[in-house]
Amino acid sequence: MEETQSVKSKCQTKYKRILLKLSGEALSGESGFGISPETLDRIVDEIADVSRMGVSIGLVIGGGNFFRGVSAASKGMERVSADHMGMLATVMNSLAIQQALQKREVPTRVQSAIPITPVAESYIRGRAIKHLKVGRVVVFAAGTGNPLFTTDSAASLRAIEINAELMLKATKVDGVYDSDPQTNPDAKRFENLTYQDVLIDNLNVMDTTAIALCRDHNLPIIVFDINEPGNLRKIMLGKKIGTLVSTEV
Repeated sequence: MEETQSVKSKCQTKYKRILLKLSGEALSGESGFGISPETLDRIVDEIADVSRMGVSIGLVIGGGNFFRGVSAASKGMERVSADHMGMLATVMNSLAIQQALQKREVPTRVQSAIPITPVAESYIRGRAIKHLKVGRVVVFAAGTGNPLFTTDSAASLRAIEINAELMLKATKVDGVYDSDPQTNPDAKRFENLTYQDVLIDNLNVMDTTAIALCRDHNLPIIVFDINEPGNLRKIMLGKKIGTLVSTEV
């Protein structure tokens, strides 16, 4: 069911159009594999809430909860074939997100970078922007459509193509740290970083291609904890959540 504009625009938001990058593992919950219905519902509730605030949302979802091309290649599988299998895993996750959003009466379209027309639209930039303008969430599946590129790079590329004001990298921790906070209790969390800080210090934010794309197009990135209820809404309202990566500290 297509949602009417009267339900939207109830809050004055800082951002009007965003790209949210989710890992496949974010959907798997504690099991680490597949899709946890409870986890999917919780994340989709957050996305639906922000959509109803009038924010245009593009989504890119990884496929690591089903298949990871790099891992398969390291065990002897040919890399290009492994990456194509990983792209199909992202399609499965994208369809799950679409179904869950539409159950909440949030109109959603899946656009795939590889042709798979019985289940998803093929990616066309102009069509994606048109969907966003009329209030539909657009889920970009199958990465860039090319092997050897991560879904982080796909997220940066799609964010730039749809003129997003912000890239959001959803993680299981509350920002970027100088070391793993799960193993180092003294790990330092950064509130602000530059793109160069991330690249030079090899901080685990996104891959270097994704960071370089965001830097070259001055697209800010916020790394935040998707498991903390309300974080996505707070960011849209301009509250400082997680770590901001931008041109200046």
